[in-house]
Amino acid sequence: MKTSLSSFAQQAPWGTEANQILRACVHCGFCTAVCPTYQLLGNELDSPRGRIYLIKAFLEGQPVTAETQRHLDLCLTCRACETTCPSGVQYGRLAEIGRGMIESQCQRPLFQRLKRWTLRKVLPHPTRFQTLVTWGRQAHPLLPPKLRSQLLLQKSQRTWPQTSHSRKMLVLTGCVQSVLTPQTNLATAHILDKLGIQLLPSPAGCCGALNYHLAAHTEGLTQVRQQIDKWWPALENGAEAIVITASGCGVFVKEYGHLLRDDPVYAEKAARVSALARDICEILGKEDLSPLLSASPPSQPPVKIALHVPCTLQHGQKLSGVIENILKQVGFELTAVPDSHLCCGSAGVYSLLQKNISQRLLKNKLTALHSGRPQLIATANIGCQMHLQSQTDLPVKHWIELL
Repeated sequence: MKTSLSSFAQQAPWGTEANQILRACVHCGFCTAVCPTYQLLGNELDSPRGRIYLIKAFLEGQPVTAETQRHLDLCLTCRACETTCPSGVQYGRLAEIGRGMIESQCQRPLFQRLKRWTLRKVLPHPTRFQTLVTWGRQAHPLLPPKLRSQLLLQKSQRTWPQTSHSRKMLVLTGCVQSVLTPQTNLATAHILDKLGIQLLPSPAGCCGALNYHLAAHTEGLTQVRQQIDKWWPALENGAEAIVITASGCGVFVKEYGHLLRDDPVYAEKAARVSALARDICEILGKEDLSPLLSASPPSQPPVKIALHVPCTLQHGQKLSGVIENILKQVGFELTAVPDSHLCCGSAGVYSLLQKNISQRLLKNKLTALHSGRPQLIATANIGCQMHLQSQTDLPVKHWIELL
């Protein structure tokens, strides 16, 4: 794609990167076939190709409008387009650059600004979010049944394993997950303990993804630096990996090195963190799982599972098939899930900001997941887990808990 960026865009820190991404696009349109919003709305401007044209236009100096902002807001950043793109266009990165620039030039209506500000000031902060959840639990008789069931999730009474092993790994405790489903990391710690690996918890906190994806780039990168500081002492003491059980966080942590590549203080540390970041399926996929198999009850009939592989795992981290292989290896039966490449509509806080489209995508996803008559649904991301559970009576669990 031929480009002629404005002098402002050329001089911006992200100007060269944006220009390279734009020029990689050859307008082939393969991306439109896998774009969830284009499939629902049929509008070229709500496809990756259309949004690329919009970003190109304002980077070349055309006025930024609320309409441009709306089309970018409707993007889930599922990155299915990246998986199918024959030219390797880094659409997700271009979308982040575009959103950041538009946010600085196009002021949103007051209610939108307040809503986004509230989400940024509550969800990434575990203490604040825990307070909100506690209030919700106290008022649970007044809440809708589906929301009530999410706030009253049963928490495990197990404690973190205390056995010391020579092999040690860190874990991202996270923000929303640490409040709503702390059993996910707890299950991970017990599984790794059986495999001779000690999982070291870190203080709860956000990886920075939520702020960054809402175009609050400065705040997001501040949280990135804070997270690196939390992990650094253990990394210096020989921790061999950073285990992440929320795929949405995982794809972002793996980008730390790129995001802070020009930071004179954090560039080297961020690159090391990204290099050591691993989704839990990457860890287990390379380990001998026989200790888990020997602990399983004999002659147990296989449980039928509909596996939802989040976009952040299959498109963001390119880890399709890894969880499937692990679950089959330990004896679970996986049902077929049509159109498994399509987003469930969660996409971070998208389900809270774009409810109509999010619910349409959720309905389609649950129809696909239910089609094989599973006994439960498994996924790999806290946002997807809560989103799916909100509209199904089947239990929705993080797949690691099944082990």
